[in-house]
Amino acid sequence: MPSRRSLTPWEPLDAPSTAELLSAATVRWWLSGGTALDRRLGRAIRSRENIDVSVVAADLPALVASLPEGFSAWAPGEGEDEVIPFADAPADADLQPVLIRDDADDVWVLQVNAEDGAPRAWVYKRDPRLTLPWDRAVLDIDGVPTGAPEVQLVWKALRPRPEDDVDKEAVIPELTDEARAWYERAILSIHPHSSWSIHVRSPFAPAKASWNRKGPA
Repeated sequence: MPSRRSLTPWEPLDAPSTAELLSAATVRWWLSGGTALDRRLGRAIRSRENIDVSVVAADLPALVASLPEGFSAWAPGEGEDEVIPFADAPADADLQPVLIRDDADDVWVLQVNAEDGAPRAWVYKRDPRLTLPWDRAVLDIDGVPTGAPEVQLVWKALRPRPEDDVDKEAVIPELTDEARAWYERAILSIHPHSSWSIHVRSPFAPAKASWNRKGPA
């Protein structure tokens, strides 16, 4: 039966507990969103209400099927706040984000997002021109697959909220040169109207982009 998402509180798992919950999965999954940024930096940038993982859309049913007894998956229903059991969702529906519930405690513990991907590369769901090899898109951090920070920033760049600005300001200085160059190219080509593109394309600092800097004259 349908339920209202807001009636169930959140008690998000931490990263190691998430890995344990999904340990039986035979498909690729990875920490995503703000939790991935925190894990890459080795510290919490700010408090977060939930925890996200991502999976290629075609692998979503297999990931749900791997959940241990006592946990259930819920997909979006017709109303904005409505969720329905994953098994009851129409096959042709947009089945994400999927919420995972600890049934004994009646709390949400995990959100699962469906992304795109090919056998050899992650593919940006909003624009398939943007890709990244899997070994760069998903990092192994202490045994937990974790989305690369530059990828998470691109997701946040479309319509960044003030809290996303906080994430960006913490993460950008920590990116490798390669990661920052990829991020900046992605912002210019995929989200050129984002407020985050200003630091890359500013007419007052045209060479500020890390991939477009020239050496001393």
